Amino acid sequence: MQRSTFALILIAGSLALAACGDDPTLDQGARAQPAPAASAPGDERIDDPALRRLRQRGNRLLDGGAEAFEAELAGLRGTPIVVNQWASWCPPCRAEFPIFQRLAERYAGRVAFLGVDMQDDREAALAFMSELATPYPHYFDEDASISRLFGGGRVSPTTGFYDARGKLVFSHLGAYADDAQLEAEIRRYALR
Repeated sequence: MQRSTFALILIAGSLALAACGDDPTLDQGARAQPAPAASAPGDERIDDPALRRLRQRGNRLLDGGAEAFEAELAGLRGTPIVVNQWASWCPPCRAEFPIFQRLAERYAGRVAFLGVDMQDDREAALAFMSELATPYPHYFDEDASISRLFGGGRVSPTTGFYDARGKLVFSHLGAYADDAQLEAEIRRYALR
């Protein structure tokens, strides 16, 4: 009996580490503004004007709700899109954020990346973004209405993959363990 109780505790702990719930009560961090994403060598070689504009708005926290987000998706039609839902209070989100930074750089010019900051404190989100700048913008999603568009809103983080036609083809619930795991899903679902 004690062995099975211990096993259940280990399983529950593993699940808690793999994904956050929607409890934004963790430490919200200090007030800060995000640093603008720096231009990386090769930015001038991005041929697609929509991808260049997206990159120019890198590391910004945007308003406008689901309507603005859907307009962004429509403006990127013709390019595969990876959308990552995150929150500053979510440890797995924080852990996977550098993976998204690296792969957004690696796939610059071929795949659009967007972030969705769900049910977060705006100041805490800005402080987090100042620590980990991205070459893509993020939408502030106070009520999870944007996140629900791509299968998010229940588990943080969640990542949605849109094909070049603008169709949602897959949603990944939970965090990515490494670059290879996310890259495999980019190739399978976004670039297929």
